[in-house]
Amino acid sequence: MSTTTEYTPKTSTGRIANFVDSRVGGSAMVKEFGRKIFPDHWSFMFGEVALYTFVLLLISGTFLTFFFDPSMTHVIYDGSYNPLKGIGMSAAMSSTMDISFDVRGGLFMRQVHHWSALLFVASVSVHMLRVFFTGAFRKPRELNWVVGGLLLIMAMAAGFTGYSLPDDLLSGNGLRIIDGVIKSIPLVGTYISLFLFGGEFPGTVVIARLYSLHIMIVPAIILLLVAVHLFMVVVHKHTQYPGPGRTNDNVVGFPVGPVYAAKAGGFFFIVFGIVALISGLFTINPIWNYGPYDPSPVSAGTQPDWYIGFVDGALRLMPGTLGNFSLDWNIPLPWGDNSLVLNVLLPALVPAGIMFTIMFTWPWIERWVTKDEREHHLLDRPRNAPFRTGMGVAGVVSYCVMWAAASSDLIATHFHVSLNDVTYWLRALFFIGPIVGFIVARRIALSLQRKDREIVLHGRETGVIQMSPEGTFTERHEPLDPYKLHQLVNYEDRQYIPAQPDAAGHISADEKRRGALSRFFFEDRVAPVTPSELAAQHAAHGHGPAEIEDSSTESIEK
Repeated sequence: MSTTTEYTPKTSTGRIANFVDSRVGGSAMVKEFGRKIFPDHWSFMFGEVALYTFVLLLISGTFLTFFFDPSMTHVIYDGSYNPLKGIGMSAAMSSTMDISFDVRGGLFMRQVHHWSALLFVASVSVHMLRVFFTGAFRKPRELNWVVGGLLLIMAMAAGFTGYSLPDDLLSGNGLRIIDGVIKSIPLVGTYISLFLFGGEFPGTVVIARLYSLHIMIVPAIILLLVAVHLFMVVVHKHTQYPGPGRTNDNVVGFPVGPVYAAKAGGFFFIVFGIVALISGLFTINPIWNYGPYDPSPVSAGTQPDWYIGFVDGALRLMPGTLGNFSLDWNIPLPWGDNSLVLNVLLPALVPAGIMFTIMFTWPWIERWVTKDEREHHLLDRPRNAPFRTGMGVAGVVSYCVMWAAASSDLIATHFHVSLNDVTYWLRALFFIGPIVGFIVARRIALSLQRKDREIVLHGRETGVIQMSPEGTFTERHEPLDPYKLHQLVNYEDRQYIPAQPDAAGHISADEKRRGALSRFFFEDRVAPVTPSELAAQHAAHGHGPAEIEDSSTESIEK
């Protein structure tokens, strides 16, 4: 007859932990998750910055909700800021002024919230770029890539809804632009605007509705997406950069506990400290300089936050007419004429629609073109995927041109040039810039591959000149160490796959399109060095076995 001895903790903390564990079974989860291995690389920190700034947003936002009044009720300001005393404004604007000047630490928390929002969107964006350029979106992580794209959209939505809450002149003009975009949507645009603003712009309820979106609905969606994203990271295991001992079947790094948890905790406080330092030293969104929203004046030299700037820039680049072709149509319908304002609808929706559509579908586009159905847990160096890198750079250039166009007036005034000339140049760059960016980035990636191939075959330059018995002078080269050699040669050799016939011997139109894209993707390529090439090159230079480490050849063969 066996007996089981029950564990009895000796400390009060241990007794509490044992009490909780015996009822919820937390130790099994902690033990399982604590053993998870995460690779260590600086580029993985962008995702951590996004998570930590979101935590700062929740903390600072909770503080601000205690003092903010999301009402458009008209009040007379009687706070500490003398230049606006006696000025009529909404209760939302008045409470924001009180937070800034009368609540202890209020301005600091406002700025922590705003700077955290900017860094949150920036870190999510850079994290998505890192995933794209390294190919981390490939099978089995396609759905996690979509989750990341939705997180980026929700981050922008959270930023815009919060940016509009103070009801100052700057945010009010931004809302006016959004109202115009909504009304340009055929048939339903006017009704959507009436619902959002509670009547004709600016209405009386838009701040309260944006407040509900900002503090409840959008954060809840972001929390859900973050949870799904982290769950998928644990299920799929973390990607890693190639290196000796790293394969698609393992992960080389540190366990969550205690190493990674300690490093992550320290990094959180570093991020918090930097945000606090920026917030304490640099003013952002000084609403007291703009004053309350009034539909009559429009400020010059003002721009939205950077992540919404591309929409404003696209609107500025769009001409009102194309020659004699009007972009403002009146379409007769049975119930009356309906306006179709293409010079607002097209720039506001089409560039963003194209950008996000390509972003969401890219994993499946690349998988279709390459016919690659394998799982990938090793990352690519961007230079080893020239076409993907070129496409990514083209997208970034397109975004940056629209972003710069949002500051076209400031560019004109600061550099003393014509605003029309700035607009014409930016319109040309909008079409030419992505093409040039694609070509240049692709050629640079191929050049870097050729450079890697040269280094592998000839070794590292030492700067030492030696003379042979025949009197010739040559530079001495040293063989690479196994780690560096593995990094330069161990990548997938993607080749052009022509259109393939089906079982009946026919080549479908869809397969022809795939073959044409495959040629466009991979016609220009640099093959990695093979073991036989490396051995032949060393033999040609007269290197002995001592100079060619066995581990180097093994790295190539792997």
